[in-house]
Amino acid sequence: MKEELSVLIKAQYPLIYLVTYEEERAEQEIDRILHQDHPQRRFLVWTETLGFIEYGQPRTNPSHNTLSPQAAIDRVIRDTEPGLYIFRDLHPFLESPTVIRRLRDAISDIKGTDKTIILMSPVQKIPVELQTEVVVIDFALPNLQALDQVLSQQLRQPATPPTPALTSTAREKLLKAALGLTRDEAEKVYRKAQVMRGRLTEADVDVVLTEKKQLIRRNGILEYIEEDQTMESIGGLEELKHWLRQRSNAFSESARQYGLPQPKGMLILGVPGCGKSLIAKTTSLLWGLPLLRLDMGRVYDGSTVGRSEANLRGALKTAESISPCILFIDEVDKAFAGGAGSADSDGGTSSRIFGSFLTWMQEKTLPVFVMATANRIERLPGEFLRKGRFDEIFFVDLPTAEERSEIFTIHLNKRNRALDRFDTEQLAKISEGFSGAEIEQALISAMYEAFAQGREFTQLDIIAAIKSTLPLSKTMSEQVAALRDWARQRARPAASAVAEYQRMEF
Repeated sequence: MKEELSVLIKAQYPLIYLVTYEEERAEQEIDRILHQDHPQRRFLVWTETLGFIEYGQPRTNPSHNTLSPQAAIDRVIRDTEPGLYIFRDLHPFLESPTVIRRLRDAISDIKGTDKTIILMSPVQKIPVELQTEVVVIDFALPNLQALDQVLSQQLRQPATPPTPALTSTAREKLLKAALGLTRDEAEKVYRKAQVMRGRLTEADVDVVLTEKKQLIRRNGILEYIEEDQTMESIGGLEELKHWLRQRSNAFSESARQYGLPQPKGMLILGVPGCGKSLIAKTTSLLWGLPLLRLDMGRVYDGSTVGRSEANLRGALKTAESISPCILFIDEVDKAFAGGAGSADSDGGTSSRIFGSFLTWMQEKTLPVFVMATANRIERLPGEFLRKGRFDEIFFVDLPTAEERSEIFTIHLNKRNRALDRFDTEQLAKISEGFSGAEIEQALISAMYEAFAQGREFTQLDIIAAIKSTLPLSKTMSEQVAALRDWARQRARPAASAVAEYQRMEF
């Protein structure tokens, strides 16, 4: 950001829009740029409450004659000295035709001079009239070096008992845990950890991660998912599990030194209820990465033009700020159905959202692994399935007899039942065509039946529950058949038995 901003100022760009929550840190960085590259320029900061104030000067003498945006912009035009003028939170006034017109007048007057206007706001809101005149810059969150300064400052604070020197490993963990927080947030959470325990240690990583979860909750569109189930709780899908286990250290520094690229993502499509979402959740535990679920329903907001696109940008920026992480999009076929061509029904919002997401997937450099699931492949635009978007596309079919037996075993163990009382092979045979979710529900139904009668459930109860259930594979047989036909040549089977059979065919 420093280099780009310095270049723009040198190139005499009249209007810059700086998107950030960190006003003080951004202004400190701008002040350093001016001292180093543009020492002749004055540095003024405007707010609606104080008007213009010289940067670094006390706020006890506000400039009341520049409180209104129009008066402040007039001041910029009248000044004869070189200057840089920051307008804090001007975005609410950018709905006023008068303010927009005055800004355009100012741009025309200061173009080619040593005067620059910077609009600083956490919200990107640019009127159509200014879109060709403004350059937008996102002020990056603190990197490891900046966070290290924050941590060092906190460690210098007196503590009781005295804080022992952190090991390099503990320091690295505390710094990486704080990635994605602002400088103020990092200062507060390090201080909170020291107050809670009396000192900062490696054990305080959990305190920092809790603060990061609050950051995600405040976003409102992303959800931080914690999963305590491992992949052993999923029956079958050995080919898919093997692929994921191979990449469990793919985001490590040793993988970069080996020359491996960072994984981009994977699409898991298949029959509903066959474990697609559970695989995504357990991958987080396997890889030791935070799992963020992107709720596309919350992205779409018709209250203001451009709000939906801003929501998506904010969510993706949050995911990048805490990377490496897994970004989980469940039922992506519903989220982006017709996104490439349905421009009329919602004013083109869906199309723009879809295009923005595709561009981000293609160009992202930070380690955000996109894990998407889908049930209806025909609803997804072709661009979404193009090679290069995902590292792999897996197809999760209905479980085989062996996998159904394993699923019954998993759910009986989960409910602390002795396996020698049940014949899982017989249950697997009877439940042909059932998904994993339907098997679990049949078992739960049998338990309710027996519980209502005040006795332990038996093999016969499970068989009765299975026979009274009409599986999705029969009620939606045409959809399942079409999905299988599509996946046979275009996707990798998640089950090892199917994968081995396909390899023998070739």
